[in-house]
Amino acid sequence: MKIRHIGIAVDSIEERLPVWESFGLKLVHTEKVDSEGVTTAHLKVGDYEIELLEPMGDDTPVGKFIDKKGPGIHHLALEVENIEDSLAKAKENGLEPIGEAPRPGADNTKIAFFHPKDTGGVLLEIVQTN
Repeated sequence: MKIRHIGIAVDSIEERLPVWESFGLKLVHTEKVDSEGVTTAHLKVGDYEIELLEPMGDDTPVGKFIDKKGPGIHHLALEVENIEDSLAKAKENGLEPIGEAPRPGADNTKIAFFHPKDTGGVLLEIVQTN
């Protein structure tokens, strides 16, 4: 298990990308993730990524987040070897994923989210690469 990325909600990737690039971060790729209602921009930071999240609409999870809290850190993503095993262990500890899990994520992954009220104040994403 390792940290995969930190997700940051932004109003506009086009406007915020130059800020991150000014620190020397390189854009790896952008992608629309219809299942989450976002466009993502992935920037490499050593072995990890910063994932900028631009909502496709105000009624999406990230759109609602920005409306309620403003742009900023949205979630922490951990990469797991087997998402089904990780979900089973989480359920043994009384955690339930948000929505359907696992589901398709960015970069051809499988993902699941856990609510901040269950994880000590952090929206937690688990990610399995395919």
